[in-house]
Amino acid sequence: MNNIQQNLINIKNRIIQAANKYHREPEDITLLAVSKNKSYNAIQEAINFGQYQFGENYLKEGLEKIAHFSNKQDLIWHFIGTLQSNKTKLIAENFTWCHTINKLKVAQRLNNQRPINKAPLNVLIQININYEISKSGITPAELDKLAAEIVLLPNLKLRGLMTIPTLNNDINQQISIFRSMENLFHQLKKKYQDIDILSMGMTADLDIAIACGSTLVRIGTAIFGSR
Repeated sequence: MNNIQQNLINIKNRIIQAANKYHREPEDITLLAVSKNKSYNAIQEAINFGQYQFGENYLKEGLEKIAHFSNKQDLIWHFIGTLQSNKTKLIAENFTWCHTINKLKVAQRLNNQRPINKAPLNVLIQININYEISKSGITPAELDKLAAEIVLLPNLKLRGLMTIPTLNNDINQQISIFRSMENLFHQLKKKYQDIDILSMGMTADLDIAIACGSTLVRIGTAIFGSR
C-alpha cells in the first residue's frame, strides 16, 4: 500500500473518530482533497482509493488537471482559491463548486458565464471570521445582504459558507471562532432550503472543526504530504 492510500485511510478514520466523539454522523462530513501543487500521479493514487472530490487554489493548474482527468466523469472539482473578475469565466465553465464568493459582482459574472448546458454552479460565501486584512471574505454582518442577492441568480446554487480562520494555540479561542461560524451557518440554513455545507477545517484543526459542525473538511498535507 502506498503512502497516499495509507494517508487516506488515516484521515478517514480520524474523521470517523471525531464524528463519533462529538455525536456526529461520519457520512455527513465530506472529505475534500486539496491537490494544489500535486502531480497527476499523486491525484491518480488518491482516485484509485476512492477519493473523487478535489480542491484547487490556482486556476491554470486546476484547469490542466481537469483536462488531464477529463475521461473520469465521476470527479468533482472545487475552486477554493482567491477569486478575480478576469478568472470567473473559466471557473464557471469548468468547475462544479466555487468556495470563495465574497462580492456580488463576482457572483453575477459567474452566473452570467455558467454554460446553459451545465447544472447551476454550487457556491459558498467566504467569511473572514477573524476580520484579517490579509484574507479574503466578507464580515459576518455582510452575510445576509450578499446571500439574499446570490439566491436570486438562477445559474448559481448557494450551498453554504466557507472560512479559513487563523490557527490559534488557544483551543478555547479556536472553538469560539468555529462556533461563530456554526451559528452563521444555522442562521443561513433557516432562511434557504439548499444550505447544507459548512466548509471549515484543515489538517491542523480538523477535529475542532468537526466538533463545531463542519460538513466539509479541506485536507491537503495529511493526504499528500508537505508541499
